[in-house]
Amino acid sequence: MKIAIIGAGSMFTRHLAVDILSIAGLDEGEFALVDIDPKRLELAHKLVEMVINRLGKNWKVRSSTERRDALAGADFVINQIEVHGLDTVKLEFEIPLKYGVKQCIGDTLGPGGLFKTLRTLPAWIDIVRDIEDLAPNTTILNYTNPMSAVTLATTRITDIPIVGLCHSVQGTSQKLADMLEVPYEELKWECAGINHMSWFTTLEHNGRDMYPVLREKAKDPEFLALDPVRLDAMLYLGAFVTESSGHFSEYIPYYRKRQDLIDKHCSVGYNGATGFYANEWPTWRANTDREIQQLIAGEKELSLEKSHEYAAVIIEAMVKNDPKVIYGNVKNTGLIENLPQDGIVEVACMINRNGINPCYYGRLPEHLAALNRSNMAFFELAVEAVLQKDRQMATQALMLDPLTAAVCSLDEIKAMFDELYEAEKAYIAELN
Repeated sequence: MKIAIIGAGSMFTRHLAVDILSIAGLDEGEFALVDIDPKRLELAHKLVEMVINRLGKNWKVRSSTERRDALAGADFVINQIEVHGLDTVKLEFEIPLKYGVKQCIGDTLGPGGLFKTLRTLPAWIDIVRDIEDLAPNTTILNYTNPMSAVTLATTRITDIPIVGLCHSVQGTSQKLADMLEVPYEELKWECAGINHMSWFTTLEHNGRDMYPVLREKAKDPEFLALDPVRLDAMLYLGAFVTESSGHFSEYIPYYRKRQDLIDKHCSVGYNGATGFYANEWPTWRANTDREIQQLIAGEKELSLEKSHEYAAVIIEAMVKNDPKVIYGNVKNTGLIENLPQDGIVEVACMINRNGINPCYYGRLPEHLAALNRSNMAFFELAVEAVLQKDRQMATQALMLDPLTAAVCSLDEIKAMFDELYEAEKAYIAELN
């Protein structure tokens, strides 16, 4: 067993290592860690070695700043790269702010999501070419955002199987159980859509529809404030969505186009604070590095508790042929009938020795599908802009972005794109 982790300096590495090394019977193998930052790579290497020693497994760790040294023969490649994020996060918040676009996170849709796509995909495409050369029989597990854009681009350039993995379905289903005060194991739910905008179309407990209960609870202002945008949207749209209030508020045109609406519906942190990601992410990154140093030095206790990430679930199910169901981002091959075919959708997937087997869902309620389609059109143009090196197409992607279109005129959107493009020329591939 060989697992290559690209972008191993990420905060996810320690959790993935614990999860994978906790698989019963998977006692030998190799982690091949790759990161272009040698200091963060060294920290990741030492931390994975600590996990191996604590769990008593006969695994090896190899690390390199050159990915071709690590990829050869990998059974799984886990992607969690971040391309020039620290250099650009302020630009991608402050320049759109001049035009009235007030982002909370800005790493999936909107100006921030578009320019993250323009930064990330060229680097990722080069990595995929190396994977094709050195590990053609691998399975790619993608954690990098923008999830839909990275996964879509991969399906357009290679036949190597890929699944995009998020944690919003797991986290939100657990949160709904807590909100409804029912045991998680007893909550029956169905979920489908796209990454960060999948919809809980069924929510039942012991045969009882729990949506009327949730709607009644949402009438309480204190309860509504727990997750203000998602609960408010649920009252009108009829379904709860998978991503946080702050993220979700950026993917639709209703909540962030005027300051009075932001004041009414958005609060602090992930509940919708303007500039939350741009202001906090550099600190989070520094804190993560410091925490890893403390773990290595023995100043902080290393937790061996398994996470709710899907990577180890997939690996175990494939290697042991022990079927499991996860929610993954995959090509839409008729899985959701009223979403664009060959786009990326988030659906239940059955995993076994045959790999990733997406499950047919059917049709979403049409108004929910329409909101998904608006996001998928953005991803389609953004990805094709990179693949075709087409600046006009990238600009048009921003013109279709729901939040940007709600705030700006076409002329303003073009001016914003041009200003961002000039500011980030050093970090993105040239577009014609």
